[in-house]
Amino acid sequence: MSGPKERIRRYRHRAMATIFELVIAGEDDSFAGGAAQAAIETIDRLDLDLSRYLPNSDVSRINNLRPDQSVRVSADTFECLRRSLRYCRETGGAFDVMTGSLKDCWMGKDRSPHYPSPEEIEQARTRSGMSRLELDEKNMTVCVHGPAPLIDLGAIGKGFAVDCAAELMKEWGVGSALLHGGASSAYGFGDYPGNSGWAVTLSNPAPPYEVVEKIHLKDQALGGSGIKQGRHIIDPRKGAPVEHRRASWILSESASRSDALSTACMVMAREEIQALVAGSGELRALIIDESSREVLRFGRWDEA
Repeated sequence: MSGPKERIRRYRHRAMATIFELVIAGEDDSFAGGAAQAAIETIDRLDLDLSRYLPNSDVSRINNLRPDQSVRVSADTFECLRRSLRYCRETGGAFDVMTGSLKDCWMGKDRSPHYPSPEEIEQARTRSGMSRLELDEKNMTVCVHGPAPLIDLGAIGKGFAVDCAAELMKEWGVGSALLHGGASSAYGFGDYPGNSGWAVTLSNPAPPYEVVEKIHLKDQALGGSGIKQGRHIIDPRKGAPVEHRRASWILSESASRSDALSTACMVMAREEIQALVAGSGELRALIIDESSREVLRFGRWDEA
């Protein structure tokens, strides 16, 4: 007869243009199902707030602001933007959620490559840059100075949703679970039956698709970024798509931070990544360099 720690429940849900999966260990059907449903409702609520494609979302309302206007947003949206601003500063501007206009500039409506003129790029850059974002925590308002922004939370939204869902499941009393959004933003807590933590494999996203690392997540998050889908990663400091990087992964304490920093590491120089990891003991970074095909490791991966 199976013991409680051998029971694994899996729940899948589409949101944020991807599939979220919640894997719960050691709980009965009724309790696990209730916790999973509560977490899924949280993800759906965040999707409604954070999407720039929904006309009534918080992000859309910010993107429609006139210069120096402000708008009140939900606590979750405010927190996501607060973290975004923190990670922007942590990476010296390599992570920036106000690059939506630049993404649109380099990609056609059918997501095919578009090669903009210098004038188009300059026009898009006038709507970019988180340095123009002002957050008022007392009033829960967001103000953008200068031209209307085009905020795109695609590089942090899934990770933030995973963090919020995981926190809710812990509050429910779930002792062990793995959550991920599209397999690129994951957080694991507790133990998988028979293991310390939850086993996760990092694979090269391009031929020959080899496994480059195997780790166990225990109260840790993993975020990954890559160029497999095309020109969707923009270097905010250059205003152009990423070059010379195939993929990057960040291991940290939260899925939102791992999500954001893995995107930043796609455009940061090796020296910048080394300084980022050295300045924060819990961070680990793994990069696949496109030009040299090297696998670069920063931090103590032997402890992961």
